[in-house]
Amino acid sequence: MIAPHSSPGSHPAPADDDGGHGVAKRRFLRDAAVSAGDEPRRGFIRRALAGYERTRDAQQARFRDYEQARDAASLAKWTAVNHLDELLPRFEAAFTANGGVVHWARDAAEARRIVLDLVHAAGAKAVIKSKCMTSEEIHLNAALEAEGYAVVESDLGEFIQQLRGEPPYHFVFPCMHVRRDEISALFSEHLGSQPTSDPEQLTMIARRHMRRLYVEADVGITGANFLVAETGQISITENEGNARLTAGLPRVHIAIAGIEKVIERVDDLAVLLPMLATAGTGQPLTCYNTLYAGPRRAGECDGPEEMHLVLLDNRRTTLLADAEQRDALHCIRCGACLNVCPIFKNVGGFTYGTTYQGPIGSVITPHLRGLAEWNHLSGASSLCGACSAACPVRIDIHHHLLHNRRNAARTAPDRRERFGHRVFAFVAARPWLFALAGRLGRLTLPLAKRLRPPLLREWLSSRDLPPAPRRSFRSQWRARRGA
Repeated sequence: MIAPHSSPGSHPAPADDDGGHGVAKRRFLRDAAVSAGDEPRRGFIRRALAGYERTRDAQQARFRDYEQARDAASLAKWTAVNHLDELLPRFEAAFTANGGVVHWARDAAEARRIVLDLVHAAGAKAVIKSKCMTSEEIHLNAALEAEGYAVVESDLGEFIQQLRGEPPYHFVFPCMHVRRDEISALFSEHLGSQPTSDPEQLTMIARRHMRRLYVEADVGITGANFLVAETGQISITENEGNARLTAGLPRVHIAIAGIEKVIERVDDLAVLLPMLATAGTGQPLTCYNTLYAGPRRAGECDGPEEMHLVLLDNRRTTLLADAEQRDALHCIRCGACLNVCPIFKNVGGFTYGTTYQGPIGSVITPHLRGLAEWNHLSGASSLCGACSAACPVRIDIHHHLLHNRRNAARTAPDRRERFGHRVFAFVAARPWLFALAGRLGRLTLPLAKRLRPPLLREWLSSRDLPPAPRRSFRSQWRARRGA
């Protein structure tokens, strides 16, 4: 059995480590500078994502009307999120009727305690997990290992990251930043395999190691892509088949999902599954799409003896209460916004320091973890709109980043920052004063560039001020109109 997370990773801090006021921002700026300077790695990521974009575009072209499909997917999620109060109890009733057990968790600590109690009650010695970003959100692996349980990730990308001692780099492609030669060296070190650069051989090395662990594990933990209220079923979509083995072979199956994963009807999957695959990986459908309806029944040859679902809030209801940004809960975790984001391509997934990276992570993390400490993520955007254009459920991502910036300005913890916002608002609301400030700014700009006063020092550390114009726009416009 491997020792998970025993290898020293390059990531400087655990995901979602708050650390105190301003720590997350300083860490982001430091890591962004390092990642942006790693040109070989940036080039590797860009080439990988360029291939994804070609495949995605070709698949989108196969739809009769892709934009109409986006509308249908968006409507399915809108209906579900705006009727959570009805659909969640309906799902629980149907899931319980199927033989499953639902556990409600208000926050990460409660979710960890529920899972630990279930693992303990099962008398488990080993736990196997398929990809589950919700478990990353609550830091489940660390909690299980602290209690002495051996936990192994069964998804190939997650398994590689576990061996490297790193969190996922991307919530769909966890090890997209790792080259084949690095994976080969990792497997040689931990699994005793022979060096190879053949992707199929690397996959077979992991598969041979993993097959034994499926049989040995007492508990299998999975996520859930969708929860169908109509039938009480859990929908899991994957490309490797590892989630099926994780759910079907151990005696106890524990699924963990956020409350926003519920949908109303099975029919909704007819549009959501193809959209998830197309936007996420450029496939017509992922290879394995499975509906789990509860534990093994009499006469069935396989399946778990017990099936549990942990439904996590963890401040999702806080976001639900925000009518302006509620549609961020529509996210189906396809990763499309990360794949097209110029900031993600340059700074990489680790820099965000959160479970959910990229544009959608920058929108929801301040809601889930607190705006005061995480408002800097909303500033890590070019506001180019590529994320909104790529989203298969039409979340208005780049406008939500603007909303977060506005909210951060209103609740800025720094007194100097709050004072600066008030001064700017006062000046900008008075045209004559704004014109006078512009004139003074043009006169003092050369001096500011030389002296770098405290209010501008951090901003100027990575930017150059342009030369001051000789005349203001107002005077040029007056002269133009006069002419």
